[in-house]
Amino acid sequence: MKAMIFAAGLGTRLKPLTDNKPKALVEINGITLLERCILNLKKNGIAEIVINVHHYADQMIHFLNSKQFDGIKIAISDEQNELLETGGGLLKAKGLLSGNEPILLINVDVLTNLNVQELKEFHLNKNSLATLAVRKRESSRYLLANKNNQLCGWTNIQTGKIKVSRPDQIEMTEKYAFSGIHIISPEIFDFIEEKGKFPIVDLYLRLAKKHPVFVFDDNKSTWMDLGKHEQLKEAERLVTKMDQKQ
Repeated sequence: MKAMIFAAGLGTRLKPLTDNKPKALVEINGITLLERCILNLKKNGIAEIVINVHHYADQMIHFLNSKQFDGIKIAISDEQNELLETGGGLLKAKGLLSGNEPILLINVDVLTNLNVQELKEFHLNKNSLATLAVRKRESSRYLLANKNNQLCGWTNIQTGKIKVSRPDQIEMTEKYAFSGIHIISPEIFDFIEEKGKFPIVDLYLRLAKKHPVFVFDDNKSTWMDLGKHEQLKEAERLVTKMDQKQ
């Protein structure tokens, strides 16, 4: 199974740490987010990884060239000319993600010990086009899924905005927060009509109207999205705890 790490973002939420480097190279207990993500994917049996770059791309490329990730083949998807968001970034990397196996997608600033094989098995058993790892946690934006874990919509509870994929199911849904970890089947590229810059969740919501798109309720793993500079100490405690469990 291949994986793609979304690492091209500007890292504005982590300022001032990202004033002179990309968020992927922010360190937690002396190890960059990017290296932690790569090593976690390797531990889960993934040997081919695509990484998109934009913000301080030269630093990212230099870092990857200077490290030895034995047994891992790494390819760069270059977005230096334009930051394409998650959907556009995936589409640009299409040629680097060829194959018949499902593809794992993960944000570089996600800290987790999620069992990727469990997510993959759920995805395959559902014959899903895309499967999004979710949790029951507080957020301003939620995915809406029915009792069968099928994606039916999305809502922003602060603004009241809602996007509906399956109107007949929307009243029977529960709210889940997206974890920034997802698996797609390679066939998904046949259904992408969007061009240029676009968010991947909007793609999933459109596809969920006619295709199998599911959420995977992950309530067993340790998880954190390093969203703000103020969360750094919490992230350090979390990874220390995760490292001790290994």
